[in-house]
Amino acid sequence: MLKKIEAIIREDKVNDVIDALKEIGIVGMNTFEVRGHGRQGGVQLVGRAGTYQVNMLPKIQINIVLNTRNLDAALETILKSAYTGETGDGIIFVTPVEDVIRVRTRERGPGAMMYPGDIDERRNK
Repeated sequence: MLKKIEAIIREDKVNDVIDALKEIGIVGMNTFEVRGHGRQGGVQLVGRAGTYQVNMLPKIQINIVLNTRNLDAALETILKSAYTGETGDGIIFVTPVEDVIRVRTRERGPGAMMYPGDIDERRNK
C-alpha cells in the first residue's frame, strides 16, 4: 500500500526537512511554493504606511509518495526537523495512493517508487 504525505512547512525549515529526509533514504519528493494560513489567521506587520494584516503567508509544500512501512519514519523525520515550537510550524496530510505508474517503463505499483539507495533498498540490506 502506498501513502502520500503533503507537508506544509515554514520556508526557513525546508532545507532542514529535505536534508533529514535524504538522510533516512527518502530520495523522491516534490516541493512547491504555496501561500495560506491555519489557526493563526495570518500575521500583522508594521510598515512605513502603518499596520497591516497579511492573511496568506508563504509556505513550502513537500509531497512524498512512499510505501506504508516507511510512513512513520518519514513523518517522525518531518515533525522533528520542521519543529520550531512557534505558531505556524505547519501541518501534514497523509492520504492513500491507489496506483503509481512510471512513465518511462510503465511499471506500476510500489516497484515504480523504488530508487537506487532509497529507504527500501537500505532496509533490504
